[in-house]
Parts: sequence; C-alpha cells; structure tokens
Amino acid sequence: MASSEEDGTAEEKENNNKKRTKSALITAWLTFYNIAMTAWLVLTITMMRFYIQKGTHKGLYRSIARTLKFFQTFALVEIVRTSVIVTGVQVCSRIYMVWFITSSIRQKIQNEESVILFLVVWTVTEITRYSYYTFNLLHHLPYFIKWAYNFFIVLYPLGVVGELLTIYAALPFVRRSGMYSMRLPNKYNVSFDYYYFLIIVMLSYIPFPQLYLHMLRQRRRVLHGEVIVEKDD
Repeated sequence: MASSEEDGTAEEKENNNKKRTKSALITAWLTFYNIAMTAWLVLTITMMRFYIQKGTHKGLYRSIARTLKFFQTFALVEIVRTSVIVTGVQVCSRIYMVWFITSSIRQKIQNEESVILFLVVWTVTEITRYSYYTFNLLHHLPYFIKWAYNFFIVLYPLGVVGELLTIYAALPFVRRSGMYSMRLPNKYNVSFDYYYFLIIVMLSYIPFPQLYLHMLRQRRRVLHGEVIVEKDD
C-alpha cells in the first residue's frame, strides 16, 4: 500500500516537473518573441527617415515592403494562451492586406494615403503591444507602458478605416484587370471573381464593433490593476 502511494507521489512530481519545464520554455519563447517583435520600431524609424528625406509618402511602402512582409509572416508562429480566434483573425487579416492587396496591386495602391494610415497604426500598436507583453513577462511593468497599451482605443478603429479604404481603392483596378479571377469556360469548370471576393472581405469587418468591445473590456482590466498575461489581440 505504501509502495503504491510512493509511486503515485513520484509520478505526480514528475508530471509537475514536466509542466514547469514546459511553462518555462513557453515563457522563454514568448519573451524572446516579444522582444524580437518590438523591432517594429525599426519600421517606424525607416518610415520617418524616408519622409524627412523625400518629403512625400509616395514610395514609402515600397521601401519597407520586405521588412513588413517578414514581420507579418513571422507573426504566424505567435504563441497565445487565450483568445486564439481574436489573434488569428488579426494576424490573417494583416497578412492578407500585405500579400494580396498592397504588394499585389503595387502601382495603384501603395501610394494611397490609406496605406500610410494603417502602416502608422500597425507600427505604433505593435511597439506598445509587444513592449507591454515583454515587460509583463519579466514582471516589471512601467506605468507608461501600461498606459500606452491602451492606445488601441483610438488606433484600432483608425487601422480598420485604413484597411477598408485601401481595399475600396483596389476595387476598380481589380475589376478592370480581372486579377486572381477565373472566368468560364475553363478546364476546371470553376468561376471565381476576386472583385466580389474583396467586397465580401469588406463585409467581414461588420463584426468589428463586437471585437472592439471585447478588447476594450480587456484593457479596462489592465487599467484597473488586473494583470493580463494572455495575448488577446
């Protein structure tokens, strides 16, 4: 009987050790990941330098396109503890904007003011967000970072406006060029119109208010002193 209890205790200790090791590895990876993603600051500096030197936003997107693609694609390896759907929607929507809108319709879209709008919003949001996560994981959260984490209240709606205006600006070119579309007849006997697909994408932003309110509730918890280690956006 005693032997069975000892075996059970030993097995329990082993399981606890495995859980602690796994938790430590996840924390270490999250710390590294968040520090690395704070490098969004590089994009901000590059954008500011370009505008100061050129005096215009035209050509700015092209100058940072590769770095932006890397950051947004690298976000696919982001580990989240809760709100996977919320994070996944945001990451996928940004990757879509980068790869299938701004990078695909270069000559017509990249110089739009709406592109600069969502770029500024993304960079400021990511710098504050990943700074918050990094300091939080290190158990040393300065008040300024905690306060700046709530910039999203203004930035998030502005980012959505920038993305929607960019997609809207792409519609005439997509309809005229027929890009990414398949017309009948073809050997696959399948029809696809990218123009109408973009309209559906724009309509998919309709649940935005509900998502925004969810994120607002999370930020209120931060301001009122509840520590949130989960990444909810």
